[in-house]
Amino acid sequence: MATGIVNNGVTHDLSALFSSDGRDFLVRNNGDQVKISSLKGKTVGLYFSASWCGPCHRFTPKLVEVYNEVASKGEFEVVFVSSDTDNESFNGYFSKMPWLAVPFSDADTVKRLEELFEVSGIPSLVIIDSNGKVSTEDGTSIVIEHGGDGYPFTRERIDFLKEQEEAAKRNQTLSSILVSTSRDYLLSKDGNQVPVSELEGKTVGLYFSVTSDDSCLEFTTTLVDVYNTLKERGDKFEVVFLSLDDEDEEFKQGFETMPWLALPFKDKNVEKLTRYFELSAIPTLVIIGPDGKTLNPNVAELIEEHGIGAYPFTPEKISELAEIAKAKEEAQTLESLLVSGDQDFVIGKNGSKVPVSELVGKNILLYFSAHWCPPCRAFTPQLIKTYHDIKAKDDAFEVIFISSDSDQSSFDEYYSSMPWLALPYGDSRKKHLNRIFKVEGIPSAIAIGPSGRTVTKEARNLVSVHGSNAYPFTEEQLKHLEEQDEEKAKGWPEKLKHDLHAEHELTRTRRRVYSCDACHETGYKWSYYCKECDFDLHPNCALEKNEEEEKDDPNGKEGWVCEGDVCCKV
Repeated sequence: MATGIVNNGVTHDLSALFSSDGRDFLVRNNGDQVKISSLKGKTVGLYFSASWCGPCHRFTPKLVEVYNEVASKGEFEVVFVSSDTDNESFNGYFSKMPWLAVPFSDADTVKRLEELFEVSGIPSLVIIDSNGKVSTEDGTSIVIEHGGDGYPFTRERIDFLKEQEEAAKRNQTLSSILVSTSRDYLLSKDGNQVPVSELEGKTVGLYFSVTSDDSCLEFTTTLVDVYNTLKERGDKFEVVFLSLDDEDEEFKQGFETMPWLALPFKDKNVEKLTRYFELSAIPTLVIIGPDGKTLNPNVAELIEEHGIGAYPFTPEKISELAEIAKAKEEAQTLESLLVSGDQDFVIGKNGSKVPVSELVGKNILLYFSAHWCPPCRAFTPQLIKTYHDIKAKDDAFEVIFISSDSDQSSFDEYYSSMPWLALPYGDSRKKHLNRIFKVEGIPSAIAIGPSGRTVTKEARNLVSVHGSNAYPFTEEQLKHLEEQDEEKAKGWPEKLKHDLHAEHELTRTRRRVYSCDACHETGYKWSYYCKECDFDLHPNCALEKNEEEEKDDPNGKEGWVCEGDVCCKV
């Protein structure tokens, strides 16, 4: 995390900072006036926030918690600098804050503070130390990561906390993870307190989950089966539930379905361990070995794929599973991907069942998409055109739509626009395919060759760049296209000027991926680029000449629309 800690040498006089003509006070939410001079010698946080801001609403309760913890010592104060647009919104939001504020009526001071501290987004928390110097401009991140422990939010304090954290990881034990100053126990389902010491010497899974999340619900069922089987055969394995739920009722509802232990709801260690293990997804099951050290930061995917076969989650077992997965991939067929019990078909446009056996030997594109997803809806028309172009030259090609839609009607509406095949809505094979291909975002397109082996997982990008020319998506075809592109690029000017970016020349530049500032579509490989302004144009957008565009038009060029200081194609 970048702490944003600065030392620009500027000393701020708090009276000059917060006062205005005729006002030498700040206000509380009950209307009381507090002299600005009372802030002298304190660490002060300038909290730039607003009632209309979602992230602000999520951060404010955390800041309240830290404020109540630290301000009781009399050394810390927060001043709310509001970006609200009306007094009623300001008052409603400020009523939830235990600190001071610049009066809503003093818009000039608010604007001056925003400009002085170059506030470009909210929530923003600027910390000024007891000497009047800025110690950090990124107090939000420090509060989120360290809570009250981050006080007084100086570079030295943050460095100290990081050193402590690194030392804790080096000397990690089960107790150092799960025991706090106020608690040395875990909760069982019946409400009993189980000493953490009873788990010493066991393999322990720390289960981060949200009760209402569908993926967590599904994984909990799988994990319960694995847990019960390991318990029945006498393995020394335990699970501890770390709830990320917002409400106590949700925590209780989730814990009722679990046969293992849990940290108390809203226990401070949950938030601490979320940061400690750098949680990036749910569900997450962190594995702590019998020696108290971290064996694996997340085995949820391994358990979904291998079940009890993933136990005991050691590096040796992971290597063994990787070899098994590699062997499966090498033996992959279309049937192994799409046939599961009596589910041996896909559906056609008229609802007919098409046996998977009829697709064997064809080039197949598995298209993961959903109606609710704007990038999917933008890409689908391009894929439809590509599909028709490929089918015109090779009928041994098919696309299979794998839906992430939330209901049958959305699936039906979306699929009605597509000319290809599909898995039925809600088909259990979707989860199997998501796991095999590790689909983490949509739209995604996976190319399967005539042998049933995976050709590429990047077919979406290839269609975006090359259309039907990318077919059959093999390395040989891509190498051929690469050679064509290199030859084509030789005929392009190295530099050019363009009306959409008259300030600077644009340079022909290799760019891995970018968004074209003319057509706003994603571009790959080549761009006409201004590094100074981070401005990109597709070569086609930069080089094309259209006679209609060259005609004078008092309302602008036909076929374009001007928005602000940028003209874009309609």
